[in-house]
Amino acid sequence: MTKEKTLCLYGLKMNINIFFLLVSSVLLMILFIFKPLNIKQQNFDDVPLFNISAFTIYELNTKGLITFMSGSEATRYSDRYSIENIDYTDNSKKYLANMKANTAVFRDDVVDLSGDVVYFREDGLTFETQDARYNKKTSVASADGKYLLYRDRDKATGTHLRYNNEQDTVESKNITVTYQIKKSNK
Repeated sequence: MTKEKTLCLYGLKMNINIFFLLVSSVLLMILFIFKPLNIKQQNFDDVPLFNISAFTIYELNTKGLITFMSGSEATRYSDRYSIENIDYTDNSKKYLANMKANTAVFRDDVVDLSGDVVYFREDGLTFETQDARYNKKTSVASADGKYLLYRDRDKATGTHLRYNNEQDTVESKNITVTYQIKKSNK
């Protein structure tokens, strides 16, 4: 080999060595300067199946309307519905019962109502509270917080309410009642 060829190969070897040295330096800088991302795995156990807006649902049988439900938005999960601005009517028992609230969760014939809850029965009995539960199977409405119950000018307030629409019974705690005594025509 001639000196020229030897110098050219030696120069090429130097260039390759410098190239690998630069690449190794850049990789080491990336390793120490940039931290790897710490990505957390999330398990989504409660994924919505679908979402609808401005809906109305009618449940009918041969006798007529059983249930009416409307709202501004509903999300269906595998085990429940979550509803905004609910208006729910149950006509399956002795008295027609209507409930309105800001939000509700409907699961297995039980409706959990939250925010400005108003329960109204067709004979005029009404109660207002912040949180209530209505069981369609037993026709029992209950409120664990403060409530106001009224019909015409008769009023009752308390801290716990259990109202059975089918048996027309009311249970309460810490109750204060204002009522009008009807005069007898005797």
